[in-house]
Amino acid sequence: MATKKVKAQNIDIGISAGDREKIVQGLSGLLADSYTLYLMTHNFHWNVTGPQFNSLHTMFMTQYTEQWNALDMIAERVRALGYPAPGTYKEFVKLASIKEVEGVPKATDMIRHLVEAQEATARTARKLFPVVDAANDQPTADLLTQRLEVHEKTAWMLRSLLEE
Repeated sequence: MATKKVKAQNIDIGISAGDREKIVQGLSGLLADSYTLYLMTHNFHWNVTGPQFNSLHTMFMTQYTEQWNALDMIAERVRALGYPAPGTYKEFVKLASIKEVEGVPKATDMIRHLVEAQEATARTARKLFPVVDAANDQPTADLLTQRLEVHEKTAWMLRSLLEE
């Protein structure tokens, strides 16, 4: 069965249809990475053990809550650009640059996985800037800037836990 190409709504917001499509492709990848990161963080929140249990359990909850709220902002930007937002596991697996973690890693390995996932999500957001800038799409640029700030800061804080 062939997949049906998603058609954009016919809207006129000063960004061409071609540019909107490119932006939405990038935002869809960001949404997929963000959802995968959310799920990973929530999973680790549920399953962390060891001497750092309380602090990591609380930290992970703060992180997955922030991530959950970000999902809506990204999806709503896709909708504002006239496209449906991806929203299934199947679509997210295809679009995400982050791979799922199997099993239940030790707490330190959880932190390492989250650093890698935060950095991957930041890279996904950063790659979209040239397209957004060329299209003169300030709302998406603002969203990307906000997401980059969160992912880079969170990665730094997590990396700090790994220092000896």
